[in-house]
Amino acid sequence: MSFLSRLKPALLTAPLLLAAACGSTGTTSAAPRSDAKPAEQASAPAETGGSKINISPQQNRIRAEKVDAIAAQVPEAIRAKGELVVGFSGEGAPPLTFLADDDRTVIGVETDIAHIVADVLGLKAREEVTSWENLFLSVKSGKYDVAFNNVTVTEERKDIYDFATYRVDQLAWQTAKNSPITSIKQPSDIAGRRVAVGSGTNQEKILVDWDTQNQKAGLKPAQIQNYQKYVDALLSLKSGRIEAYFGPNPSLSYQDAVGGDTKIVGTVSGAGPDLQGLIAAMTKKDNGLVKPLNAAINELIGNGKYGEVLKRWNLSNEAIPESLVNPPGLPRQTAK
Repeated sequence: MSFLSRLKPALLTAPLLLAAACGSTGTTSAAPRSDAKPAEQASAPAETGGSKINISPQQNRIRAEKVDAIAAQVPEAIRAKGELVVGFSGEGAPPLTFLADDDRTVIGVETDIAHIVADVLGLKAREEVTSWENLFLSVKSGKYDVAFNNVTVTEERKDIYDFATYRVDQLAWQTAKNSPITSIKQPSDIAGRRVAVGSGTNQEKILVDWDTQNQKAGLKPAQIQNYQKYVDALLSLKSGRIEAYFGPNPSLSYQDAVGGDTKIVGTVSGAGPDLQGLIAAMTKKDNGLVKPLNAAINELIGNGKYGEVLKRWNLSNEAIPESLVNPPGLPRQTAK
């Protein structure tokens, strides 16, 4: 677990962590980049006064009951072990996968979902923390049964892995809590506004595209500011120097929960305008595990446990109505 790090108030000057969701392949221009490692998220403070999120090691996790019909679908080799070996990257950020305030216990929405899925399968979740690159290698080799790690479904990855979706891949618009802005959903909503984004990120590409569309339509250009550090953007947001910030939804929603002085006023697919990006449990292709994973997630959606977990981490706006197996993913990277 030495890979994991947690942002503390003393570390709020850390560099802005880039991009929206996770993938190592890149995308075409039709589907802007959504391929950063978990550590490249725009990160919020892990703790502030009045936090609504429990970051102690005593998590009192939401748990679920075993469903015999679904558990019976688990491959015999895994059932015989009695445990589900779950991989997480140590490069995560709140509220995805990070360390509790004891600097040892791995917590976050990803760990919570992994544990309740294991519950339905009648297995004990065994947490394994590694580097981002080794996470994929370990799932491919079968060392890890599955990864719950904010992994975006891509067409290239589907050649090697099977996926059972459990969240949408979202970017978000954040404003100060007292801002008169109530909604940003389309390009015209930012025309003439002072908006900010992280440099070199997927969201910057989308923002520039929106501004270009507005100017072609004869609307006022946005006043775009770029930040390397999210904490600087947050200070500008609170002081009124900027009106809205565009970044990864999980981190910004987490900041809303722990800070209490910002709000989310709109979300956008991290895959761009032509495809809803999806986050999924990733397992080795054709190992027989993806169908029971999918069935377990759908059981949890149906019984409300899934919704409870997302609400606990202030991520209800990333809920899916149904888990899918190997849905359309981000397009294959075109040869240059």
